[in-house]
Amino acid sequence: MKKRRLAREYAVQFLYQWGIFAEDLEKRLADFWERQTVDPKVKEFAQGLIRGVIEKEAELDALIIQFAENWALDRIAVMDRNVLRLGLYEMKYREDIPPVVSINEAIELAKKFGTDDSGKFVNGILDRFREDLLRPARSAVKK
Repeated sequence: MKKRRLAREYAVQFLYQWGIFAEDLEKRLADFWERQTVDPKVKEFAQGLIRGVIEKEAELDALIIQFAENWALDRIAVMDRNVLRLGLYEMKYREDIPPVVSINEAIELAKKFGTDDSGKFVNGILDRFREDLLRPARSAVKK
């Protein structure tokens, strides 16, 4: 398995746990990594994602609400919500990752950790967000 995909899997798993025990981030991270045998580069990438998602959680949740038409945040499955947060974080804040890669990775995570419909659900929301990201560039080209 590729290192970044594995890192994303760890990130989603940690974010799930964080949603249950959201206290003392450093202790939770130390406890989490203590139970894993992981390449240092995988851990580094995962921790960057974890910290970014936690730092921007309120903003990411607002985007989920905006792009998940007719869905209340608390009605979205916990794993789907975390996968969406991760995908949105990458697309909005990680310029080193193309949005299409973030979407594809999120779909795979949703399929692995979610329900039968999670992949389609996550794809729909992230694709709407991607289109919104690209809209200013398109309108800047047209005159």
